[in-house]
Amino acid sequence: MTDLSISDFKTKIFDYETKKDWQYQGDIPALIDFYADWCGPCRMLSPVLEELAEEYKGKIHVYKVNTEATPEIARLFGVRSIPSLLFVPRQGEPAMATGFVPKAQLQKAIDELLGVKPVT
Repeated sequence: MTDLSISDFKTKIFDYETKKDWQYQGDIPALIDFYADWCGPCRMLSPVLEELAEEYKGKIHVYKVNTEATPEIARLFGVRSIPSLLFVPRQGEPAMATGFVPKAQLQKAIDELLGVKPVT
């Protein structure tokens, strides 16, 4: 999992300063975790996301955005509570989920929203 700075976000996900309409810039789908270090549910979700990053290695990118360090990105997506997860398909609009999501539900969402199965 990679923490995204504002410049990383603009390069890897979406350059919101130069583009008006959503256009994902990544090569494979992404799952972005909006979190804060002080957030208990965020800390509970982190090991689950690490497992998923390994299970879907090479099929999706798993990124983290610290809402305290980069509030600009959180505002861009209207993040008001954490953890919030942004599912970013290769084509089309992203989808957001809020709160702690169990691993089985995350796997189902990755399959349905991103069209990706785990590496076997």
